[in-house]
Formats: sequence, C-alpha cells, structure tokens
Amino acid sequence: MIRQSFGAAWRFSPWKSTFEAFAPGNAAEVVTLPHDAMLTGGRSAEGSEGMHTGYHRAGSWQYEKDFEVPEAWATKRVTFEFEGVYRDAMVYINGAFAGQWANGYSTFHVQADPYLLYGQTNTIKVEARSHRDSRWYTGAGIYRPVHLLIGELVHITPTGLRVTTPEVDAELAVAAVSTQIRNEGIGTRTVAVVLEVRDSRGDIVATDHARATVLAGEQVTVRQRAYIHDPLLWDVDNPNLYTATVRLTGAEGQVDEAGTTFGIRTVSADPVRGLRINGRPVKLRGACVHHDNGVIGAAGIARAEERRVQLLKAAGFNAIRSAHNPLSTAMLEACDRLGMLVMDETFDMWTRKKTDDDYARHFPEWWERDVDALVAKDFNHPSVIMYSIGNEILEIGTPHGARWGRRLAERVRAQDPTRLVTNAINGMMALDGDLSQILTQDQSGDAGTDGAGPGAAADGGFNSILGQLTEVMPAVIASPVVGERIAESAALLDVVGLNYGESRYLIDREQFPNRVVVGSETFPSLIERYWQLVTQHPHVIGDFTWTGWDYLGEAGLGRVVYPGEEVAFGAPFPWLTASAGDIDITGRRRPVSYYREIVYGLRTEPYLAVQRPEHREHPARPQAWTWTDTVASWTWDVPPGTTVTVEAYADADEVEFVLNGTPAARVPVGTGKAYVATADLPYEPGTLEAVGYRAGAQIGRCRLVTADSPVRVRLSTDREQIRPDHQDLAFLDIALVDEHGTVNPHLDRAVTVEVSGPALLQGLGTARPVTEESFLAAACTTYQGHALAVLRPDGTEGAVTVTVHAEGCPPAAITFAVGDLAEAGPGAQPLSGDARAQA
Repeated sequence: MIRQSFGAAWRFSPWKSTFEAFAPGNAAEVVTLPHDAMLTGGRSAEGSEGMHTGYHRAGSWQYEKDFEVPEAWATKRVTFEFEGVYRDAMVYINGAFAGQWANGYSTFHVQADPYLLYGQTNTIKVEARSHRDSRWYTGAGIYRPVHLLIGELVHITPTGLRVTTPEVDAELAVAAVSTQIRNEGIGTRTVAVVLEVRDSRGDIVATDHARATVLAGEQVTVRQRAYIHDPLLWDVDNPNLYTATVRLTGAEGQVDEAGTTFGIRTVSADPVRGLRINGRPVKLRGACVHHDNGVIGAAGIARAEERRVQLLKAAGFNAIRSAHNPLSTAMLEACDRLGMLVMDETFDMWTRKKTDDDYARHFPEWWERDVDALVAKDFNHPSVIMYSIGNEILEIGTPHGARWGRRLAERVRAQDPTRLVTNAINGMMALDGDLSQILTQDQSGDAGTDGAGPGAAADGGFNSILGQLTEVMPAVIASPVVGERIAESAALLDVVGLNYGESRYLIDREQFPNRVVVGSETFPSLIERYWQLVTQHPHVIGDFTWTGWDYLGEAGLGRVVYPGEEVAFGAPFPWLTASAGDIDITGRRRPVSYYREIVYGLRTEPYLAVQRPEHREHPARPQAWTWTDTVASWTWDVPPGTTVTVEAYADADEVEFVLNGTPAARVPVGTGKAYVATADLPYEPGTLEAVGYRAGAQIGRCRLVTADSPVRVRLSTDREQIRPDHQDLAFLDIALVDEHGTVNPHLDRAVTVEVSGPALLQGLGTARPVTEESFLAAACTTYQGHALAVLRPDGTEGAVTVTVHAEGCPPAAITFAVGDLAEAGPGAQPLSGDARAQA
C-alpha cells in the first residue's frame, strides 16, 4: 500500500459539546503532528493531575483535518494508521464513527472506505482525553505520527510483511519472509510474489519468486526463504541492516509493494552462558526511559527520538527499557540504526488499577489487541530482544495474576517465538495487603545496614520507608514469602525481571538454578553494587537504571532532601520533573552519568564534581533515586578560602586534587563509596584538576575552570543542515559563557528566542526541575548556564536564522540550512562546530 504522511494542517482545539461549539471564542489552532495536547493546557497546583503529571492539567481535545478523495479511490482501499493517540481515541470520518482505540500507546488502523465521499472534500476528526490515568506525564492527543495508506483491492496488509532469520552462521543466513495478502475484490486473483533482499549499499543479495491464488474476501500468507551469503550480522557495535521488498504483480502489472528493514542476528539466554547475541555474551547496560521528549513534551518526532538514543549510547548504555508502554516506531528505527538493544514493555497495569481511571478498566477487553499491536510493531526490528508483559503488576503474587501472565506470555510467543519474554516484577507488590505486617516484623538482621530493617521503617510510616528504600526493599523482596508468591509468575518467563530485587539474585541462583534474571529497574545510586553482581554471575544478564533520561511527572522523585524538608514521594507545585535521570530533559549528562560510565569500565579519565557550598554542613548522600547535590563547575559565588567538598569519580587507587597548579590533596579512592574520592578544599578561583593514579602511574585527569565575568550568549546546533520534513528537528544549545567559552552556571538570566526562515520554535526550556515557565513560550530563564531551543521545519527549504536576546548581553544569532539530504536519515550530518554562529 502507498504510505503517505498525514501530519500537516490539522485543526486542534479543546473538545466542546455540540452546544458549546456554538459559543464564540472556539477558534481552532492549526498544528502539525505529532503534537502534544497536554502542554497547551498549562500547569497549576489546583485542578491538575498533581505530581504524577508534573501538575499538568487533564482534558479532552479534538483534531480535524480536511482531505481530498479522488473518484479513482472508489476502486481502492484507504486506511488511516495511527501510531499513538493518548488516549481513548474516537475517530470520525465525515461525521460518522469509524473506529476507536482505548490504549494510548498502541498503533491502530481505521478503514476509511465505508465513510468516504469520492470526488469531494472529506473530513476526519479524532477525539482524545486524559484524566487521572497515569503515574507519570503522558502528554495527550495525537502525539505520534499518522499515515494515510492507499492500496489496490488485492494488497499486502499494513503489518503483513514479517522477516525472521532462523538460521545464521558466518557463511550463510536464511531470511524467512512471510507476507499476508488480502483480496477485497469480488473475484479470485492470482499474483506473482517477488522477494528481493538488499544490503545497506542497495545491492541485491538474495531473491525468491512465488505465486499466490487468493479468493474474494480471503487473506493468505505466503512464506518465502532467501539465502544470504557471507551475511553481515547485526549487533550493538555493528548494526548492519538489510531491506526486504515484496512486490505483487498480476496481468495488469504491479499490484502492490511493501518493504521493511531487518537485521540478521540470534538471541539466546541461559543461566550458564548468560545473554548471547550471535553467540557472543552481552551484558545489558540498561536505561529505563519514559516516552516524553522534554521541552517538546510527549510529541514523538523522529529526530527527538533518535537524538535520545544517540545521547544514551554516548553515555555508555547499550540497552533501553520502554517504561512502561510500547516504544515508538521512530525510536525503534533509531535503535536499529545505532545499535541499541530494547526491552519493549506492554502495560503498567492489568486488571487492578494504579490510578483512578487508568487502562485497567479496558484491559480485560483490549489486552489481546494491544499485545498483537506490540508484536506487529516490533517484529522486524533487530534491536528488540525482549518483550516485557508488565511492570510492577499489583496482582502478580496471586494465582490469578500468574494466570493472566501466562495468557499474555503465550499470546506473545504464538506470534513471535524468536524473542525472550520477561515481566518487571516488584516483590513488594506480591505482598499486597500483607506488606505492613512484614514491615513490622523484626528483620533488622536481613536489612544489612546499621540495623535499619523493615520494622524500623514501619514505625515511621510510608515516608520513613522512603528514607530507607535502599535497605527496606531488598530485605523485603529477599523474604521467603515473596519468593513463594512470585514463583508461578516467574516460572512462565524466559527471563525474570526484578525491580529493585538484587537481593534475590543469589537466592534465586540456589533455589532456581535454571532461572535467568535481569535487574529490570534499579536505584541509580547503587550501580557499583549491581554491576558487580551482573559481571560476576552469568544468570544475571544486565541492569536497567531508573532512569537513563529524566522525565516530566513523578515530580521530585529524585530530589535532594535537606534537614527540615519532608521526605515524601514527590514534591509540591511548581516541581515539574522527576529529577532522577542520568541525562536531564534537555540532553545534558549529570554527574551520576559519568560515575556510571566509570563503573561500566568505559571511561579511564576521572570525572570531577563539586558539592554545593551552601549545603556543606548537611551534605546529601546518594540514596535511592538521588545522587549527591553536585555540579561540574569551579565557579561559585562564595568568598575565596571557603571550604568546599569536591568529588572525583575514578577507576583508580588514588586521586590527587590540584588547585591552580599546586597539589592540594591526595586521597584514596573507594573509602566511602566505590570509585569515589572526596576532599575538602579551600575555594580559590582558577583551575581545579583531579588526577587519577593506579599502581603509582597516572591514568588520566579532569579539569574545571572558573568562569570570568561578564558572560555572552553562545549558540550551537546539533547539525548544520536538516531536512524539510516535519519529522526532523534542530536542537539549539543556548549557553552563557565567558570570553574563553567557559559556562557560568551562576549568572542565569532570561533569554528570548526569535526565528526567521522556514522553521518554527517547537519548544524552549531548561532542565530546571522547579519552574512555572511554559515550554511553549518564546522566553525562558537559563538553568546552570544553559537553555535548549528546538526548531521544527515548516516543510519548505531555505536558511533559518535564530536570534537570542539575553539580559545584559549583546544579541547572538546562528544560521542553519533546511534542505534535502541525499541518502540521509533524520540524524544525518552531525555538527563539527557551531554552524555559522555570530555574537
């Protein structure tokens, strides 16, 4: 079927009843998809969804678009493909109900033919809503792409081309291709089915020919095998891709065509050799990620999805877990191209709800269709190695919960037996109503830290538990009652996902020697402990931190709490972000990211960060989702001589701190926390260095330099040219720097952005976790010396100039091009410089 983008010129507005629509002031806004409706509703302490969504308001919205339907389409089949509408989508064509989908994350199709007016202008309308239905920021509306599919009466179904590679060795690989063909005509048809496989250069490497006879109203599956000599395998280091194209031809010529990329690779896991890709052991350096894209909200624009994968991989991750919903097609395609493994997740709940109006009320009726949609979306993506059938399911420790798990797992396996099936199990959920009883039991000896067992936490209620999560959760999850209750649910899986369940790794090795486990969700503050378990035990195949990329909602989850502040799950308005990611919402790495890279063994140079001097008397320690309150800066608004605490992360024996060329301290690494050295130094403007030593030899150094005043605005874009495509973006970093280019994180100021040329300002903001500023405005206040502007092409070519004004600084401008990039994906031509910036 011919696939056309259908994202331009939609009319968007809050939903109004028929009677309200007559009232004045209901003009619609013209938008381009993908589009996040929730951002338009603003935020508030009252009348919002609370900390779960970052205090964004719920609502109902509608989208409308006019389109022409030629007379010739009367003998064709027309289908709309929606990659994601959050949520409870209702689709109307020319005023008639045409289709719906309950889940906000599934790809679905709506057949348009019965409702079309041929030779006339037609109108499609989509309604969506969001209300107390999630534990994080979901965004809303048509936040993923829409396509118009046009095909002949005999055609390949929209998800009907699937490729597996059941036999692979160095000399030969088998590509097993199945094609679903549907005949919606009134007569029997016989078509030739031609398969071509091409490599990344476009050269044909394998072919096959078949014929298929299809009765009227019938759907058949044609299976073909193509043999690829000297195959180039897909893995994280060498993400080689092939393309399979199937053409249907009849007496009148070509009838239809479909194509897909795929990779040649094998996946297996066992407790003796662990996870293997193409027979080679792989440990998962994993990041849990939510689906929002920071300052552009939940809009699933392809370049934003690709950029996240690029930055996550550059930070040392080789796997992502889609928490807690199916990943977008654009992000899967990026993972395929860039070499990132994926655990794709289905649901955050099954039959028992976690919020007032979530998917649980739809699950019994819709789960099969959503599982089918997940598998259809993922099937040809080599990056996907595991399906997760749930996250922290409340009924997981019951017989009926295990029964539901088995149904889900078998539904997946029936359609795709080539991948592993897991479930992100939190043993705390298995205790259900018995949790408080277990917390009050005297298990202090099992907790392992200063006698602070579950019983001690229970005395202070839930907020006290939050303060001791890293001790309480392992102790509870390691209990025999948890092991017993999750036994059936775990036994039906290929890989047992354990959320915060590292205390079960060695227990399960003894009690269940055939069990393979993965840390499906873990505390970032304890990665050194988890990674040692992963590397020492083959049955533990990896670790997924919460989270790799910070996100909107669950506001304040990872915030630093100082004396006098309440320890609570979440924070009050105007908190916006979870503040719990290795990478912040603008794409900048936080200190914990560099610590993790060193723990992984991927970085030899030390990393240097400084604790905020104003909190020196009450330093924050790494705890649960919180890292130390540090900034990689040697620019501080304190008098010279003020004592400050500096941290160096290094895989070394010792670290020497050098201040303005003079050794100031030499301290051992790992005395308080593995890979960490700390020292109290007098603050003196200039240069601070950390030099790592192993066995007396220098292994690397890191340097921080004090920024001078005044500051100027420095602009840099991620690429010097982007495509005139609504799925592309330019990311513009706005930095406040001194004359030497050093960022000053303490002279934040308001900046205003002006855009001229064929692009629009899609979003503007910072990683500031507490703010009332809108990402939709053309002005914001920098945070730690940075802001991020995201520019979206309007579909035409030309030069785009962005001018930024900042208080007390001369204006700065930068120009980049919008034009076609030959043979380039959305991430083509990375910048080597600042793309013609002037200041």
